[in-house]
Amino acid sequence: MNFLLDWLGLNNLNFNELLWVSFGTLGQLIFFSRWVIQWYYSEKFNISLIPVGFWWCSFFGGVITFIYAHHIASFPFMMAQGVGLIIYSRNLFLIYKKNNENN
Repeated sequence: MNFLLDWLGLNNLNFNELLWVSFGTLGQLIFFSRWVIQWYYSEKFNISLIPVGFWWCSFFGGVITFIYAHHIASFPFMMAQGVGLIIYSRNLFLIYKKNNENN
C-alpha cells in the first residue's frame, strides 16, 4: 500500500488531507463519468446525444470539485467549476422546463 501511496504522491498526507484528496478525486470521477454516459447513449442510439444523466454528473461532480477547490484555496479552479455549475444548472432547468411543458 505504501508503494501505491508513494507512487501517487500521497504518502506524506495526514488522515484529514487524505480524506480531502479522496473527496476531490470522487468529484473528478463523477465528473468524468458523464463522458461515459454520453458515449454509451450515442452508441446505443447511433447518434450524438447528451442525456440528462450527463448534466447531473456534470452538476454533482462540479459541486464536489468546487468544494474541494475551495478547500485547497485555488481560485482559478473554483472559478472554472463555478462557471460550469451555472451552465449545468441552466441545462437541467431547460430540460425539466421542457418536460413540464410537454406533460
